[in-house]
Parts: sequence; structure tokens; C-alpha cells
Amino acid sequence: MKTASRSAEIDAPAATVFAFLVDPANLPRWMGGIVSAQPLTDGPVRVGSMARVVRELLGQRITADVRLTSIEPGRHVSLTTSASGMRVDATLDVEPLGERRSRVTFGMRVEAENMFMKAVEPMVAQAAEGDVGASLERLQTELSGE
Repeated sequence: MKTASRSAEIDAPAATVFAFLVDPANLPRWMGGIVSAQPLTDGPVRVGSMARVVRELLGQRITADVRLTSIEPGRHVSLTTSASGMRVDATLDVEPLGERRSRVTFGMRVEAENMFMKAVEPMVAQAAEGDVGASLERLQTELSGE
């Protein structure tokens, strides 16, 4: 198992940042490698909500269903997915820094689900770690004008 975590300050109110982060339609706008994301559940985002995500990683296109596993409205969300023998758990925490600024902490845990994938786990984790920081930069760009 490999983990990565990064934080960034975002020039937007915490409520705006959180609402943007939990909307699956926004994933391609800020998260690295995401080609598309389609909600699979109707209604408001809640524990158990699902989205089908298409991602390019290490030259391959991977389709995976992502499930929201925990939510603290306005502050925290956890997601999990499993595809191609790899499990990925992600957390997003939003902390207000006054009325117009927020800190976002994006964490990811990558784990091979079988011994065959164990050999590529470090490579997948390294790619994911690079995406964490770059994704936070894109998030800042997307929300700085809102």
C-alpha cells in the first residue's frame, strides 16, 4: 500500500470549494487524468452515491465506478474505487481560512488487490502522487475566478 497527501490554499470560500469537489461532473475539470465522470445515482450526493469515471493512467484508459464512503457536509468526503486489480481510496478535506479562502487536503491510498498487481503498485502510486499536487493546482485555477 502506498499513500500520498498534499494540501493547497484555494482562493474561494469553503462552501464553494466543497460544492465543486463533490459534484462528479466537475472531476474532469480538476482531477488529473479524468476523461469523464457520470453520476450513477440520482438526488443529492450522499454516502453510497456512485459515479462512473473514465481515467487515463500510464497510457491506458480505465473505467471504474467510484463510491462515496463518507461525507461531512462542507468539510470532508471519502471515495473508493477498484479497477484493474488496484484499489484507490481518496479523501478530500476542506478547511475555511476566513470568508474567501480555503485549504484543501487531498489524500490518496493505492493498494494492489492481488499478487499480480503488487509489482506495478509502486508505479501506479507514483503516478497518483504526481496527480494529487497537479490536481490541486488545477482546482485553484478553476475556482479562482468564481
